Amino acid sequence: MAVGVVPESQERRHYGGRITAFVVVSCITAGMGGVMFGYDIGVSGGVSSMDAFLRRFFPEVYQQMKGDTRVSNYCRFNSQLLTAFTSSLYVSGLVTTFLASSVTARYGRRPSMLVAGAAIIAGATVGGAAVDLSMVILGRVLLGIGLGFGNQAVPLYLSEMAPPSRRGGFSNGFQLCVGFGSHTAQLVNFGTEKISGGWGWRVSLAVAAVPAGLLTVGALFLPETPNSLVQQGKDHHGVRVLLRKIRGTDIVEDELDDIVRADRSNKTTTRSGLQMIVFQRRYRPQLVMAVMIPFFQQMTGINAIAFYAPVLLRTIGMGESAALLSVVVKQTIGVGATLVSMLAIDRFGRRTLFLVGGAQMLVAQLMIGGFMASQLGDHGEVSKGYALVLIALIAVYQAGFGWSWGPLGWLVPSEIFPLDVRSAGQGIAVVVNFLLTTFVAQSFLAMLCAMKAGIFFFFAAWLAAMTAFIYLLLPETKGLPIEQIGELWGEHWFWKRFVGSHNRETLNFSAGAELEGVQVRC
Repeated sequence: MAVGVVPESQERRHYGGRITAFVVVSCITAGMGGVMFGYDIGVSGGVSSMDAFLRRFFPEVYQQMKGDTRVSNYCRFNSQLLTAFTSSLYVSGLVTTFLASSVTARYGRRPSMLVAGAAIIAGATVGGAAVDLSMVILGRVLLGIGLGFGNQAVPLYLSEMAPPSRRGGFSNGFQLCVGFGSHTAQLVNFGTEKISGGWGWRVSLAVAAVPAGLLTVGALFLPETPNSLVQQGKDHHGVRVLLRKIRGTDIVEDELDDIVRADRSNKTTTRSGLQMIVFQRRYRPQLVMAVMIPFFQQMTGINAIAFYAPVLLRTIGMGESAALLSVVVKQTIGVGATLVSMLAIDRFGRRTLFLVGGAQMLVAQLMIGGFMASQLGDHGEVSKGYALVLIALIAVYQAGFGWSWGPLGWLVPSEIFPLDVRSAGQGIAVVVNFLLTTFVAQSFLAMLCAMKAGIFFFFAAWLAAMTAFIYLLLPETKGLPIEQIGELWGEHWFWKRFVGSHNRETLNFSAGAELEGVQVRC
């Protein structure tokens, strides 16, 4: 053995391979889970601003919006029942995530996607056929079950199937699909609002079954990820054949070895992945990121905009059709920004996009709050010129989210955990996401009524905090194979105090095993 040669286990290996048509088609099919999520986020705000829907299910809100001049502009849509319509989906998704995490780890990513599609189809059917408020809420609950499974499985699937050098772009495809789904929802709402007879909202709610059907059918033919197959104890020869097909090369031994090594560390403990993340010091950096990144993603205020943009624009005096059309324009810009992110993420890295996007959203939120505070009182409307300025600022904000916290809020938690706790880690991220989404959905209209324009300064303060958090505590992960990202924490100025000793022990053990193997071979 030559002096100075570093054992392979101590160096970061970069796998071969290319982007194959097989993996592209697989990831596009899985991306239907993101379309489902985006559609269900986007459709509720438009439907809840439609006159026919409000008259049927929320007559008190309709009267406040139309005839009660004593009610403040900021309070016209303040109704706990109306917010329950939106937030019931996320409460259901939150509860479901605990089950989805174990199912995804034990049985694979593909079965969870099948469950997600079936639940969304059922929810869309019930919602579209609703005759009373209880059926509307039941439909939203079923949608939440589907999203709980889909948001657990799809980001993991994309991260594990993607080539390491393009994992950022592939994983950002999830947010692109979310944006596309939300954009589709706004277009559908804009069209169905014009249907005579007042039943257009039924079409809006029922169309959620379309991407769900595509995901369900597609998942029947999707391959499972190599990481999940190894985790389930499948034959390594079959996994090797799949890796060769996915990567387009016969040289896959390094990647397979890393996956097997990661799985072997899982088999040495009887504790669940969740217990390991919570109680083992070496997973402290990943735990913090899995909690704080989805927390901050919601505290950007994006879902306040996504859920209630039509309601917000009607608050400043825009008509029903004009408000829905403005949201379509905003969402188009968001989808375009996510495309930019897909192209830029593996070149400029996660940290750069986080920081630039965070600064952009911060400025936009401050300006939105300033215009709302200076131009919109408790009664009356803003001028057409100021309304257009406000729409432009919302679009700037949406673009900043579209290339930063939107896609990266899903990408980073899905790639930073080692295989043994990856499903549990993704489960934590999804739970936090749903928990904060529920809070925002349930409280935004009441907060808007109480804080008025100050709510935008509230979200701006969080944007400043989260940008500082990323600058100080998140290492760059671009280009690294997913099973080697864990090494970064031991090199970080802050996190090395938590994981440094464990990494040194692991390296010493691996080096010893390697040297012992060399001696035997000699």
